[in-house]
Amino acid sequence: MEIRAILNKPYTEKQKMEFIVEYNHKQGLPIVETETELQALCYTVTELEKREQQRIAMLSLTAADVERGIYKATGMDFDDIIAKVQSLCDSSAEPQNDVLNIDIKALKIELKANNFYRGNPYVDAVGNLLGFSKEQLDEFFETNDYTKLLN
Repeated sequence: MEIRAILNKPYTEKQKMEFIVEYNHKQGLPIVETETELQALCYTVTELEKREQQRIAMLSLTAADVERGIYKATGMDFDDIIAKVQSLCDSSAEPQNDVLNIDIKALKIELKANNFYRGNPYVDAVGNLLGFSKEQLDEFFETNDYTKLLN
């Protein structure tokens, strides 16, 4: 975190309250009191980006939401996805979108989950196989709107 604003001591109780109202109540910044000052802290750009990545990774949809969205966007259900991965793994084809790195048994287990979290690496792997970008998947998990998966 970095310092956004400082109120140096000595300050009056009124000045302290005005500082807290302005930076904490209105702007939502944490306030820290040191021996010499009050500090209003804010997150750095890097910290904000990391927090956003963590927030997106924790987005979840039910298995039905995900399968329905994929079906509406591609016409495929989970059985079709498993068959496609199996077909690509069984063929002597060159790796396509890292599909050959997908453990088919683990994928079958993952697809039985009640909830799907955006941060699960299988979401990216299957999304990549189906031609979805990271941004499309993020928006889909954010909104549960299958049209975000359409090209």
